[in-house]
Amino acid sequence: MTNPMDLHGKAVLVTGASSGIGREASRCLSELGARVVLVGRNKEKLLETASSLEGTGHLVEAFDLSQIEETPAWLENLSKVAGPLDGLVHCAGVILTQPIRAWNLKETEALMRINVYAGLALARIFRQKSAHKPGASLVFMSSIAALNGQPGLVTYAASKGAIIGLTKSLALELVRDGVRVNCIAAGTVDTEMLELMKTRLTSEQIKAVADKHPLGFGRPRDVANAIAFLVSDASRWITGSTLVVDGGCTA
Repeated sequence: MTNPMDLHGKAVLVTGASSGIGREASRCLSELGARVVLVGRNKEKLLETASSLEGTGHLVEAFDLSQIEETPAWLENLSKVAGPLDGLVHCAGVILTQPIRAWNLKETEALMRINVYAGLALARIFRQKSAHKPGASLVFMSSIAALNGQPGLVTYAASKGAIIGLTKSLALELVRDGVRVNCIAAGTVDTEMLELMKTRLTSEQIKAVADKHPLGFGRPRDVANAIAFLVSDASRWITGSTLVVDGGCTA
């Protein structure tokens, strides 16, 4: 019997592949046989990721996804080089810890450009027949911040809530194009983002976040495994869903 998690012969683009969950997802996908297109701003870090992948044929593509206007043409050209994709995983994202009293439009717009607008720009081209293969999968990264309230994360939570909403609507819109769309609402994972949070929150606040996770903070591989599942044929009957991977935080 064929293993539905087997990704041999499949090509998957991963944004944010230079670090954190994006890097670990790339490793996981390669171990399952996928050819991975690594996307991020820092080419040196992307090359570090590439050196840790299994298999051959992987591509490194340095691109700043905050350049929303240039993104569609960039992806269209990339699909001509890499060939039609079986999956696209949008892991690139930024976090903003900011109470509402300190809210400002400039920082919010920068956050939304990566967390939300870049995903929409990618989806616009990925839906085209020339950019994807039949049965392709589009995976977005949301967060439990969209499901559980937390002081100081109002803007970040709004961006991740938008991901859940657009996932549902895109799933219905892109089904006619042969593309499944899902997202992952991740809990707090031990990545560079957690280290950044530690510089902006008190030790008591960090402990409070940790205490909300019965299974403790997650590891990048915990989320990478979920990404691989949503990319693979094992999830062929799933679209428009939010898969919560949070160590029991929302239980």
